[in-house]
Amino acid sequence: MLISAAAFAQTVLAQFLLAALPPFMAQAQDSLAIRVNVGLVNVAFTARDASGKLVADLTKDDVDVLDDGMPQGISFFARSSDLPLALGLISDVSGSQDPFLKRHHHDLDTFLKDVLTERDRAFLACFGNHVRLVSDYTAKREPLMESLKDFDGKQKGGPYPELGPKERRLLGTAFYDALWLATMHLTAGEKPQSTEPGKRALIVFSDGEDNSSAHHMIDAIEAAQSADAVVYGIRYTEIDKHGINGRNKYGISVMNRIARDTGGRDFDAQETDMKRAFKEIGEELRSSYELAYHSPNADGSFHKLVIRAKRAGIVIRAKAGYFAREGL
Repeated sequence: MLISAAAFAQTVLAQFLLAALPPFMAQAQDSLAIRVNVGLVNVAFTARDASGKLVADLTKDDVDVLDDGMPQGISFFARSSDLPLALGLISDVSGSQDPFLKRHHHDLDTFLKDVLTERDRAFLACFGNHVRLVSDYTAKREPLMESLKDFDGKQKGGPYPELGPKERRLLGTAFYDALWLATMHLTAGEKPQSTEPGKRALIVFSDGEDNSSAHHMIDAIEAAQSADAVVYGIRYTEIDKHGINGRNKYGISVMNRIARDTGGRDFDAQETDMKRAFKEIGEELRSSYELAYHSPNADGSFHKLVIRAKRAGIVIRAKAGYFAREGL
């Protein structure tokens, strides 16, 4: 039976504490409730060498973990490969993306052909000023693409349920709400008794521009970090004849920040070979490392996390931090 990093570390710690009990307490352990509070931080990360190739032979002795700059002992370390995926596909259908909708369709179809397997599950959400579930979880590419085509054919509406509570919204683009709500759907759709480890990710096709969300950028980042969901941004920026403007720059920085802080990557779809990019995303999602350590924090605030390779030339990508649980 497979167990998570958290469960493994908690079991080991509990056994250690029981073994360390004084004899008179050990005799009474049948009637004694042992409570172990472990602020366990789980981190998935990928590593690439200077040539861009994935590094597959790291051990826990090859990395340092820094929590707010302080070195931490690693309680659990493993390499995972050929992981099943839980994917949220998010397509921006707001007015700024009208010139790129055919590209969205093409790139999404390419991504699904290259990445999705029978072991994986993916859902599709589309957003303008509302966030709608266009296709719920499936392991097949065809229903996802057919639903997207049908959705566009109904002028981005039709009988598609909204993610989250129905809200009265003004016209605009709810980029942050789309990420936040998709993260909630990503975790809510998991099988409660599943013992098979997997990887969660959001793939968002957008320009990163927002003007109607109830949530903020930090909300979206915190939700993804808490869910251990990696965000990959596929960016399409509409640049007019006068060149890039302030709104464009803000959207670019937003998608870069969200991808970086969750351990993902941000791609300019107009400058990048997307077939190659999708291959790299698939490789990263299916081959990663997992580690866990006991956090010294329990204050409910954000703490910066750095995973650093001891070998020269290795670049590690992981989430930028975590919010410590209160009351430990």
